[in-house]
Amino acid sequence: MRARNIVIFLVIIVILGLSIFTAFNGLKIGSYKIKPIKESVRQGLDLKGGVYVVYEAQTDKTGGELDQLMEQVIGVFSKRVDSMGLTEPSITREGGKRIRVELPGVKNAQEAINMIGKTAQLQFVTADGEVVITGANVLKAQAGFGQGNAPQVSLQFDKEGAQKFAEATGRLVNMPNREDRIIYIILDEDVISYPEVSTKIPDGQASITGNFTIETASNLAALIRAGALPVELEEIQTSTITATLGENALHRSLQAAKIGIVFIFLFMIIFYRIPGVVASIALTIYILIVMGIMMALKATFTLPGIAALILSAGMAVDANVIIFERMKEEIQLGKTVRASIDSGFKRAFTSIIDSNITTLISGIILYQLGTGPIRGFAVMLIVGIVASMFTAIIVTKFLLKLLVGMNLTKGTKLYGV
Repeated sequence: MRARNIVIFLVIIVILGLSIFTAFNGLKIGSYKIKPIKESVRQGLDLKGGVYVVYEAQTDKTGGELDQLMEQVIGVFSKRVDSMGLTEPSITREGGKRIRVELPGVKNAQEAINMIGKTAQLQFVTADGEVVITGANVLKAQAGFGQGNAPQVSLQFDKEGAQKFAEATGRLVNMPNREDRIIYIILDEDVISYPEVSTKIPDGQASITGNFTIETASNLAALIRAGALPVELEEIQTSTITATLGENALHRSLQAAKIGIVFIFLFMIIFYRIPGVVASIALTIYILIVMGIMMALKATFTLPGIAALILSAGMAVDANVIIFERMKEEIQLGKTVRASIDSGFKRAFTSIIDSNITTLISGIILYQLGTGPIRGFAVMLIVGIVASMFTAIIVTKFLLKLLVGMNLTKGTKLYGV
């Protein structure tokens, strides 16, 4: 049993060491490559630099109509940001009528603002370049099912649009060449669909059919609705953050985090000895778990997020302190170290759960009601709390029992008593 525990403990240390090395330096085995954390994490505006702008919709709509309108605005913004080649944009709704757009890494801030903030242009154009109708003539665009239960996009035009579309389709349907019967649907100078006219459409009710799935039909309908966006957007706030400022902030934050963690390690080892060593190992595992989860979620790291990471690390240590103090009390009552571990964890469990659950609730509320950096703080806090509870309650107990099983000492001094 002793030899088995030693082997398991050494394997854990080796795996932990390799994980730390990979996190800082990356790893490449053949064609398989893991990037270092620094290259893998998505950095927010306050770290990477860039621009953010807040728009407000000038509309009196409320309720569901307002929600649909804001979704259309976000859809247009997303398409434009994607066309700019940005990989880490953040487009979120703030309150009822405002949308916040964050563009990390943007070099030309004004050009980016002009690109995302211009009025959407949707046009239905014939092969010879004639604009038949525009997005202003589209009343509805929705995905559905047509003949043979095939997915399609149904369109409804206003009175003016219906008349113009009837004239155009009546003319195009008689064209001898297929290419001349096509109507190109263009959104912001990009062709998003090119249906062929198969019959005259006199009533303003058209449908686009083809090799659609219900998902692709829904996407096309959303783009068409977005192009018909009947709202004016007012730019109410703009800010540019330089990359140099972000780099300095990131460097100083990481330095502060390193110093803080080193002092935590020293404190735990000096006051609790073997349990302190275990707590330090568990805290290292905690940090790796949090970073892994954040990268898996493709979350954006911000300065408030780093603060939340340090805060949740402190909570993980606080949980260990509660557990170790309970253990010391049990040892002083004359129980064996192994029995004291079980009793200490059992007695501390309720206190740890209560404190973490209340903080978790606060994090969820911050995420639901907050915006921008506040939500980044909330995400990191929630992930950190969940990971800290796992490492403090499960990992720490498992490692302590491994060390006790190794029979390194029969005294209690190395357990902080």
